[in-house]
Amino acid sequence: MFGRVLTAMVTPFNDQLEVNFSAAAEIAKHLAANGSDGIVVAGTTGETPNLTKEEKINLFKQVRLAVGNTCKVIAGVGTYSTRESVELAHEIFDCQLDGIMAVVPYYNKPTQEGLYQHFKAIAEAADLPVMLYNIPGRTVVNLLPETVKRLAQIPNIVSIKEAAGSMDQASELRSILPDSFAIYSGDDSLTLPMLSLGCSGIVSVASHLIGNQIQKMIDAFLQGDIKKALQWHLLLLPIFKGMFITTNPVPVKYLLNELGFQAGAYRLPIVDPSPSEQAFLKNLLGSIQALPETI
Repeated sequence: MFGRVLTAMVTPFNDQLEVNFSAAAEIAKHLAANGSDGIVVAGTTGETPNLTKEEKINLFKQVRLAVGNTCKVIAGVGTYSTRESVELAHEIFDCQLDGIMAVVPYYNKPTQEGLYQHFKAIAEAADLPVMLYNIPGRTVVNLLPETVKRLAQIPNIVSIKEAAGSMDQASELRSILPDSFAIYSGDDSLTLPMLSLGCSGIVSVASHLIGNQIQKMIDAFLQGDIKKALQWHLLLLPIFKGMFITTNPVPVKYLLNELGFQAGAYRLPIVDPSPSEQAFLKNLLGSIQALPETI
């Protein structure tokens, strides 16, 4: 439904730390032309806790306008608060989007029943396909497979971005969910392992820069050329890991700025990379630019 490579897009800011909507449009068009089947707007990589509701809605509209029908646009509506998430999901009905993504509520540590009721309320408020987002490293609480199975019975909850980092959990999800329910890796470096477990693709950060190569890795796997898929994985692995040497989205925004995309700075509490991190990222950019188009 959403494609194989979805990019969790950064939110660019200008010098006054206001959202730079024109730069967002340019980045979105670049992604659509370079390997992204879909774009997730105002997710964690988009610094969503630091965005107002109005900023998010305007971003959704601008990205949709920028890419047209060349790729899917998925709106990040998840927050700490069920009420706020429901309101945002309800208010974007006229943005011509392809879906919404909702993260496990952070900080408040809900029970599994609380998670079920949270996502159920969001799904009922939105006349759009819903992607769940499980990332216990940031939210503390793990959305368990049995809860996902319950949620999958709600007609418009159709997929999950699974970033628990557990192949056992990914395996359990695949074994108990309908074949039509899509599971996406939430970690670039686990894309290939999770494909082998029946997952559909990746919600990626690295695809800002290497979307075409990630597509080729997935294509090789789906065509049965496991050797070539592994070659791509091993070639891209240092980049996957290197782009997370400090808090996401610091490295990806720094690299985009180096390439001239005007991604801008960060809203506090996120800060610039340290001098040593900048030196590392400049070397990493050289590796990215030296990547082959084919292997």
